[in-house]
Amino acid sequence: MIGGALALALLVANAAAAGPAPVSVPPATDESDPAGETLKTQTDRDERMTVDVGVQGQGPYRFLIDTGSQQTVVSNTLAGTLGLQLGPEVTVIGMAGASNVSTAHVETMAIGERSFHDLTVPLLEEQHIGADGIVGTDSLQGQRVTLDFDHNTISITPARQSASNGYEIIVHARKRLGRLIMTDANVDGIHVDVVIDTGASSAVGNRALQNAMSKQVTGLVRLSSVTGDDLSAELVIAHKLQMEKLSLANVAIAFADSPAFKELGLLKRPALFLGMRELRVFKRIAIDFSTRKVLFDLPVSFDQRGDYIRRIASSDSHTK
Repeated sequence: MIGGALALALLVANAAAAGPAPVSVPPATDESDPAGETLKTQTDRDERMTVDVGVQGQGPYRFLIDTGSQQTVVSNTLAGTLGLQLGPEVTVIGMAGASNVSTAHVETMAIGERSFHDLTVPLLEEQHIGADGIVGTDSLQGQRVTLDFDHNTISITPARQSASNGYEIIVHARKRLGRLIMTDANVDGIHVDVVIDTGASSAVGNRALQNAMSKQVTGLVRLSSVTGDDLSAELVIAHKLQMEKLSLANVAIAFADSPAFKELGLLKRPALFLGMRELRVFKRIAIDFSTRKVLFDLPVSFDQRGDYIRRIASSDSHTK
């Protein structure tokens, strides 16, 4: 099997040069509507979700929602169109490689009614992003991001206004460089750290996990990242990925020597970036950066690819 997979996991090695996190100005909140604002999304060819974003009072432009990206990003094309002021270079690390890129200053950015001010953003090529820009975790801190795959919507809500009812599984996580890492997880019985990466099309694992699994390689794929780099990866099918009381079967994992694992401190122990192919098995997912929780709403039956979710009871298990 030879194919391709898009993998972001964007980090900034010299993040200090990119300046402080953007300042968020939340919309006026109606206490009778604690769910906050819900925005319609589009789906790109890699099954990732994009949302309309205003930049410098213009747009809307199409930005990718990426929980694997440390920083919000603007494409070189859009920066040129808007005449953005250039800033210092930074080193960005994608799943497949690292590059030195320019930055630019964005005075205002709007996602729905929520505004952000004084952003210093890395500039990447639109053809590698697959959109006009990226909404990264620096713009999502203190929020709950709900991806509703059944209705193709996204909600960005202050965590204090978000309830956990309606979700069948809640997985606790820890935070590192702005990302939530689920640590109570295993792949075929091997303990693994899992990063939810909505900017990746599929699952990517490190060599430590591959060596622990000792499974036969079923094929080769190429990982393409926002830096424009490609990386050869070996494809292995895991029998089961389990995260607390939740189980996902027949997970295709691409294994590669990605610099993203080293930058996150996940090089020596088994780790996995979980992409959209796996995440879309669920009805919806809520990523709560404030309380460090990931909430899952399970599907009713098997999905069209043959993957399934199994909820594990305290004494028995059954297929949802």
